[in-house]
Amino acid sequence: MKRRDFMALAGMVSAVPSAAGHAQVPRLPVIGYLCPESPRLFGSRIRAFRDGLAETGYVEGRNVAIEFRWAEGYYDRLPALAADLANHQVTAIVAPGGAPVALAAKVATSTIPIVFEMGGDPVALGVVGSLNRPEGNLTGVSSLSVEASLKRLELLHEVAQNAAVVSVVVNPTSPTADAQLKKLQIAAATLGLQLPVLQASTEPHFESVFAAVPQLHASGLVFTSDPFFAFRSQQLAELAIHHAVPAITQSRDFPIGGGLMSYGGDFVQSHRQAGVYAGRVLKGERPADLPVQRVTKLELFINLKIAKSLGIAVPLSLLARADEVIE
Repeated sequence: MKRRDFMALAGMVSAVPSAAGHAQVPRLPVIGYLCPESPRLFGSRIRAFRDGLAETGYVEGRNVAIEFRWAEGYYDRLPALAADLANHQVTAIVAPGGAPVALAAKVATSTIPIVFEMGGDPVALGVVGSLNRPEGNLTGVSSLSVEASLKRLELLHEVAQNAAVVSVVVNPTSPTADAQLKKLQIAAATLGLQLPVLQASTEPHFESVFAAVPQLHASGLVFTSDPFFAFRSQQLAELAIHHAVPAITQSRDFPIGGGLMSYGGDFVQSHRQAGVYAGRVLKGERPADLPVQRVTKLELFINLKIAKSLGIAVPLSLLARADEVIE
C-alpha cells in the first residue's frame, strides 16, 4: 500500500466515532417528591414509599432517581415547589401528606402524572372527580384518617368515663377542619359532652392548647385529623406528658412517643401503596386507569404505662380491641 493511500485510510478510520467512547447512558426516570414537611419528620413515610416502589422493581440510584422538595411545614411554599418540579420535567410527581400537597401539584401541571397520598376524601376535596376513574393526570391513595375523628372522641370518652368536658384541637387552615368539627359537635351532643374548641396552626400554639385544659375543666384533648399534627407527634407527646393531659391523635407515633392513645389510618400501608402506584406509572400506566386506592385499615394504639401514670383505668374491652398496647 502506498503511503498516501495508508494515510487516507487512517483518516477515514479516525473520523468514525468510537461506539464505546460515545455510548449514551440512558437517563433514569425521575420522581419529583413534593413533601410538606422536613426529612426528619417524614423519614418513616419515605421508607414505606421506597418499599412500595421496590415492589415494582424500582430502587433509587439504580434505575430511578428522586428529587425531593421540602416545604418544612410552611404549606404556602407548596405551589412554588410544585411548579419547580414541573419545570424540571420530572417523569412523575408524588404528592403525599394531605390535600394541600395534591392540590399544589395539580395546579402545577396537567400533563405530568401525579400520585397523591392523603387521609381525606379526594373527591370531596376537589383533587379528583371520581375514585374509580380519577381521569386527568392524578391518582393515588386515601386512608380513613379524617373519618376517624369521631371514633377518637368516642374512645377518649370511653377511657374518661366521668367526663363532662372534652376539648377538640383543630387546625383552622386545614381544608377538612370545618367538616370534622361539625361532625364532632354532633357526636359530642349525643354523648352528652361539652366540646370547647382550641385552635393550633403553628407549633407555638401547642403550649397554650395544653395549658388551657385545666382552665376549661376538660378531661382530655381530641386532635382532629391533620398532617400538621400527625408529623409533630413527638412534640405533642412531650407536652402531654409535661401537662399530664390525656390525649388522642391519629398517628401511632403519638403513643409511641409517650402520648395516651392514637386511632387512625395505617400510614405505613398508605405510603407503601403510593410507592407501588408510582412504580406502575413509571412503567407506563396512566393515572386515569388506576382507581384511587382506599386504605381501610384503622389502628388503635394505647400506651398503658402513660394511662397508669395519669390514673386512668383503661377498660379491658378496649385493651382487647387495640392493635398494640405499649407497656
